[in-house]
Amino acid sequence: MKEKISILGAGSWGTTLAIILSRKSNLEITLWSPFEKEVKKIIKNQENKDFLPSVKIPFNISITSDLKTALSRHIIIIAVPVEYLRAVLKKISNTKVKLKDKIFISVMKGIEIKSLKRPSEIIKQELNINLKQIVVLSGPTIAKEIAKDIPAVATVASRSHANAKKIQELFKETNLRLYTNSDVAGIETAGALKNVIAIACGISDGLGFGTNTKSALICRGLKEMMRFARALKINEKAFLGISGIGDLCTTCFSVLSRNRYVGEKIGKGAKISSILENMKMVAEGVTTVKSVYNLSVKYKIDMPITKEIYCMLYKNKAPVQAVKDLMNRPLKVE
Repeated sequence: MKEKISILGAGSWGTTLAIILSRKSNLEITLWSPFEKEVKKIIKNQENKDFLPSVKIPFNISITSDLKTALSRHIIIIAVPVEYLRAVLKKISNTKVKLKDKIFISVMKGIEIKSLKRPSEIIKQELNINLKQIVVLSGPTIAKEIAKDIPAVATVASRSHANAKKIQELFKETNLRLYTNSDVAGIETAGALKNVIAIACGISDGLGFGTNTKSALICRGLKEMMRFARALKINEKAFLGISGIGDLCTTCFSVLSRNRYVGEKIGKGAKISSILENMKMVAEGVTTVKSVYNLSVKYKIDMPITKEIYCMLYKNKAPVQAVKDLMNRPLKVE
């Protein structure tokens, strides 16, 4: 009997996960979008031209805008931007579908601005389910590469080892190799914070700086991430693994990284409002930097790179001035 899986969110990552899982004969895949027009367009073109162009979507993927149909599956992958997550979860609650025996996989990377909560915390709160039902999948996973069958690795974390193991097995024999972990908070926090540093690296690229600068940003950025973790009593170990330094390097160097792209445009003089207006995909780091900055102020965490990114995005600070202020900080011991 085939395992039935739904992916909520037909962006680049949700579509990619649907594609790679559909290659397994023992799985039945449903891809959900709340927009009927988008669903019809994808079915007609057999391609997600807006978010994953030039990658054909297999005919064995069922594509729907009916949420109850998507929720009838046992395993539900949530792949929507964090800023829209709560609204989608409220729609799920309103369907009155029983959720007790389902497994929810969060593949989102970010921290909600208003609540300062991680995706798994929001899912738990809105759906009123057991935390053991939630699995977090995170790592260096550029969607377009994985959709084209290029090998990659990521981490699945859950308070239930059995559920983490189940999802690991689910992806077995695909081009996405998964490692299990129990540190949900660490994996999620690392995945969120690395997007902030990716914006910094993009700004460096936009300003025409070189590898030395980018390496410094990654090194000192990782230090900020770990400092943040310590202040919030989160295990730092995850930051040195696949979902930490691994994802950080990918997001900071890849030309396909949305967050690095946003930073590059800022470095070249574009305004954030103009950049976002011309982007179809969501760069999670833009909202996450506000959440992280607010938390750093609340807990008195020294995060100079994060502070400067926040000032550039939300206070219209000039990138050149931000660089000068970072370089002229008081000298200190590493």
